[in-house]
Amino acid sequence: MLVGFVRLFPVEIDRSGTELIFFGALGTRSGLPPFVTLPLLFLGVAGVMTLVGEGVARTFRQFPPLEAYRLDILGSLAGIVAFSLLGFLEAPPVVWGAVVALALFLLIDRRSALWQTPVLAAMLIVLGLESAVATDSWSPYYKIRLTPQSSGAIRLLVNGIPHQTIEAASRKLDVVSIYGLPYTRTRATPGNVLIVGAGTGDDVAIALRLGAQHVDAVEIDPRIHAIGVQLNPDRAFQDPRVTSFVNDGRAFLEQTTRHYDLILFALPDSLTLVAGQSSLRLESYLFTAEAMQAARRHLTPQGAFGEYNYYREQWLIDRLAGTLQQVYGRPPCVDSVGQSGRLALLMASPSATALQCPSTWKPASASTPPATDDYPFLYLQARTIPDFYLLTLGLILAAALLLVRLSAGTLRPMGRYLDLLCMGAAFLLLETKNVVQFALLFGTTWFVNSLVFTGILIAVYLAIEVARRVELGPSWRLYLALVVALAVAWLVQPELLLRLSIVPRFVVAIVIAFAPVFLANLVFARRFRDVAASNLAFAANLLGAMVGGVLEYASLLTGYRALLILIAVLYAGAFMLQRARQHRPLSLT
Repeated sequence: MLVGFVRLFPVEIDRSGTELIFFGALGTRSGLPPFVTLPLLFLGVAGVMTLVGEGVARTFRQFPPLEAYRLDILGSLAGIVAFSLLGFLEAPPVVWGAVVALALFLLIDRRSALWQTPVLAAMLIVLGLESAVATDSWSPYYKIRLTPQSSGAIRLLVNGIPHQTIEAASRKLDVVSIYGLPYTRTRATPGNVLIVGAGTGDDVAIALRLGAQHVDAVEIDPRIHAIGVQLNPDRAFQDPRVTSFVNDGRAFLEQTTRHYDLILFALPDSLTLVAGQSSLRLESYLFTAEAMQAARRHLTPQGAFGEYNYYREQWLIDRLAGTLQQVYGRPPCVDSVGQSGRLALLMASPSATALQCPSTWKPASASTPPATDDYPFLYLQARTIPDFYLLTLGLILAAALLLVRLSAGTLRPMGRYLDLLCMGAAFLLLETKNVVQFALLFGTTWFVNSLVFTGILIAVYLAIEVARRVELGPSWRLYLALVVALAVAWLVQPELLLRLSIVPRFVVAIVIAFAPVFLANLVFARRFRDVAASNLAFAANLLGAMVGGVLEYASLLTGYRALLILIAVLYAGAFMLQRARQHRPLSLT
């Protein structure tokens, strides 16, 4: 039912309001209104996971607590390996569904198979229909659809949203003049060019047409790059003057040693979020002040930096222009197209004479401060949690508590596991911090994300094995070691790691990120080993993880580094609750 609903009523992005910018379709909205779609999706997902969780709870009771937890983590590791494999294969939905259906079929008993098998078959039929559309393909980030246009161009939609148009460079220059402006605003024709957000190759073809001698083309999505190789009419990626890199743009800037006459960020809006992190987009670390500094370091003395996009709001143009002014010491050049002025090109250079600018930036109002690596929320106008976020989070928490109350009865038995609830919230935040830090250090690609989750699960598994085999002593020692590890993570800021070459950066990042994960799970495993009802204790921990998911939005106010303080406070609360329980009179336990 959930799969069928999503297919019949695709989710639409509501772009109203200026507090937070969403890059979505510009046309008329269709489908059900969001206040209908979102609750139904939430209830559908919650219903599916409730049924899965019920099976997990029944199975937990059959094993000692730590053994059950160990098997659960091994299953999660198998899941992330399967996810990575299917991502590499760019598998369509029916393949993902087949893997799930096979796993569920192996788990159901003979009596249940009589009615569950037809349901699984129906799910595969729906996903098969979705996968059989000839114009559709899947990348690790998007569902991609190609739609031919009457002009001969090909429109590329991702997740139902117009994203790119594949057409000849000559026609694109005639239709949208701003694509050629970066090469006319420089006093000398750029010879060596870096294009971040190369997409299907149109910007690369334009660079070659306008005199570039060599182009490094960086595109994060492997499928979009492959489509460009197949369908770009200028065959830009096959040109011997072009070197292609399927990589995150910020990661490329941090890793390359090359210098360029022109670095161009060509409409790099991803239209998607980093998996496992609710506020970070794929391009978030590409537009911070530190990223602009990294780009400047790779310019030749007379080189130029440019970025263009449909920026939607004037305050966003002001933020980006203000960032360039901070980095280059002078206002950038600004070219706008259209009456709204929202399609804009911003250019800057370390040389005062490298650019010829008809107009320079003048802020329309008090400009918003630059995004930073600690606060990379480019599309959020002010440090606030938008009202619709607060409303949605409140409804989710209320619905979760209500559903738990209706399905499991009174929540009072969980009172003895409040420390595990605090641990769940803290660990979710710790996981979030690691995801965003590795995205900054190594790129916001899906594969880096998979490696982070794999590393976290391995650290958890090692902690379980240590707890099963070693007497860990008083719990306060583990909590103290955990606090020390969190303090080290606070002191060693990402900019220090970015100065290291890739191998030592990777080694140090693993130690700093996964030491707290390992110690946190030693704390959890030691406590979980002795619980009387493992299913109830695990439920309290998962409910805490949901609370942690809500607290994650505090980063919109504080930035990500401050989450370490909140994590330490939650673990301190867990320690005090655990101590209070141990010293409570026996008659009251």
